[in-house]
Amino acid sequence: MEIKVKKLHQDAKLPTHGHPGDAGMDFYAIEDVVFPPGKQMKVNTGVAIEIPEGYVGLIWDKSSISFNMGLKVMGGVIDAGYRGEIIMNLLNVSDKEVIIEKGHKVAQMIIQKFEHCDIKEVDSISETVRGEGREGSTGHK
Repeated sequence: MEIKVKKLHQDAKLPTHGHPGDAGMDFYAIEDVVFPPGKQMKVNTGVAIEIPEGYVGLIWDKSSISFNMGLKVMGGVIDAGYRGEIIMNLLNVSDKEVIIEKGHKVAQMIIQKFEHCDIKEVDSISETVRGEGREGSTGHK
């Protein structure tokens, strides 16, 4: 599969795969961003991508960013029809200020095939063993 990428900013870096066969494409910050403790900030990547019809781009944490810095991706579904800049939305869950520097990997995207579904309103849905059981419905041991 080929993913077309357009630079929207002269300093933008194209997404990369860290290793052959890696699922995620790394995206890079085009500017320094300071995250105060507990605050959510946007990180511009300066690129737009063309995701093929029938696929979706899912934004995920970079493990080094989440483990070492305490930044978590907030949201992250990029539909095939979107042609704007890929902007990462991150939350600092740590108690320290975190700085993402220009050119630093900030998050990763996985391109995944999906099944589109039609939505139909009904009066009832089928029963299952689990039923309406939520968190902890299978027990704690």
